[in-house]
Amino acid sequence: MAVSPCIFISGITQGIGRACAERFRQGGWQVAGCARPSGRLDKLKQTWPEACLFATDLYDPAQVEALARQLADLELDALLNNAGVFLPGGISTEPPGQLERTLQLNLLAPYHLARAVLPRMKARRQGTIVNLGSTAGLVGYPNGGSYCISKFALQGLSRALREELKPAGIRVVSVSPGATLTESWAGTDLPPERFMRPEDVAEAVWLACTLPAGTVVEDIVLRPQLGDLG
Repeated sequence: MAVSPCIFISGITQGIGRACAERFRQGGWQVAGCARPSGRLDKLKQTWPEACLFATDLYDPAQVEALARQLADLELDALLNNAGVFLPGGISTEPPGQLERTLQLNLLAPYHLARAVLPRMKARRQGTIVNLGSTAGLVGYPNGGSYCISKFALQGLSRALREELKPAGIRVVSVSPGATLTESWAGTDLPPERFMRPEDVAEAVWLACTLPAGTVVEDIVLRPQLGDLG
């Protein structure tokens, strides 16, 4: 009996992460993931009792290290580094520590989780690592500050890892969405057509992970049809 492929998704309980989990479950994959401890995570555990879900605060390096050790024991076909944070502010005006906090979640956690899954992927000579970036990692903008820095750095991680893992048969994909209607936009007075849906981004991630093994989409840039906000 064939074993269903498995994907691990950080930030699995809401937004793009939840939409990706739903899409991969619909496609017959096993889904595992992590999120900060919350009632939302508890409810998801009840909804998907078969899923391997970890209560992890990725802001905490010690918890990232503990999760990495657990991931090293899982047979994963794909890793989606989805969890991230946007804290507005200019480089000259944002509060002390904002860069460090943003980099911990948007760069360092993906770095360590990717390292954790690589030994088993290399042994099997297959697997896909998807890093969820942003168009803010392609073009800087005012009030983007540490967020832009972190997403540009995540692009660098994806590109370096892609070159390193070519001979190992492992795909590395950077997905850079523009404005997506998640909870981070709660209360906006902008019309829905100015945004993409999380489900639209999930379709792109699904495509990247299910192409034939000999093909990789290195960079996916997604924007609302009407263009970027601002």
